[in-house]
Amino acid sequence: MTEQIEVRPLSGRRERARFIDLPYRLHRSDPNWIAPLRQDTRLLVDRRHPFFEHGEACFWLAWRDGEPVGRISAQINRLHLETHRDDTGHFGLLEAIDDQAVFTALVDTAADWLRHRGMRHMVGPYSLSMNDDIGVLVTGFDTPPVVGMPHAPPYYGERLAGAGLVKIKDVHALRATLSELETRHLDQVDRVTAELRAQGRIGLRFLDPKRFGEEMKLALDIYNDAWRDNWGFLPVTESEVKRIKEQLAPVLPPKGVIFALADGEPVAVLVALPNLNELIADFDGRLLPFNWARFLWRARFAKPKSARVILMGVRKRFRRTALSPVLAALILGELLKVGREAGVEMVEFSWILEDNRPSLEGCLAIGARFAKRYRIYTKDL
Repeated sequence: MTEQIEVRPLSGRRERARFIDLPYRLHRSDPNWIAPLRQDTRLLVDRRHPFFEHGEACFWLAWRDGEPVGRISAQINRLHLETHRDDTGHFGLLEAIDDQAVFTALVDTAADWLRHRGMRHMVGPYSLSMNDDIGVLVTGFDTPPVVGMPHAPPYYGERLAGAGLVKIKDVHALRATLSELETRHLDQVDRVTAELRAQGRIGLRFLDPKRFGEEMKLALDIYNDAWRDNWGFLPVTESEVKRIKEQLAPVLPPKGVIFALADGEPVAVLVALPNLNELIADFDGRLLPFNWARFLWRARFAKPKSARVILMGVRKRFRRTALSPVLAALILGELLKVGREAGVEMVEFSWILEDNRPSLEGCLAIGARFAKRYRIYTKDL
């Protein structure tokens, strides 16, 4: 019964620890759940994340009989409001047992908090913004997620619908084996790009590790320009750029960032990350005290067999030109060569908006197939 459930905001270090620990307790027996690093959630609840430079949030635990049975956040992102002017707040970090009353109590609590702060709509889950983990898994439960993508039991979507939420947008993850991509793509790329490359009109280069910070800033600047008209887009801020650089510096190989050049200028970028979930699957979300050394050893000697393309974009001024698909083909062709050298067997392209037809059709054309679908929900307040 709903009256047996108490939803209250976090109070003190012990409750914060239980908030962080809840998904590990709920999903430990799911063979396809990969325990995310606890330090990432701790950064959020301790408000040390760049989000809090332009946003506010509240975090709750749902309790029954003295035990936590669910958690949720609600947040107001001033950057989102300035960009979209839609009176929309967000919820996220949702985890709960399979009980409709728990989901409804959590959703209602987040909705009330947002309503009292002037929001007219609620969208999520975002943890905490569009540039972090988003969506609830609704298809593709039979395989583990790749790095940076969420996982949830099948009942989450049903319970959110039961709490009065409806779909606003789906995003997709597509996968392909490298052999499939090579067979379909490499010869075609060579034919399409050979003449332009010979003329010096287009070219490629990798990230310069000696200028890692500047190079990542350039990559994210291209991303901001390429994606700014997409649904829900939020620009990556300077503080977020700094955090991304700190996160990726230890794990991103130089050949994981590929720039495509037009007349010598970097105008397109692809960022691919080794699937670190393969390396941390047995860490229970902890790097310290000893798992950090194990991680470094595995990263060097037991390299992941899969990878995720986390970012790809072409500057807006090239979007509807004949050069745009050529640059995309060129950069994907180079990704295949890099992946083959690194022993990668599978690559995931994620995430892609359901109505981003050029990206979806481009992935399908080179042999990728739909693997997972994540749903973003909304509720009027």
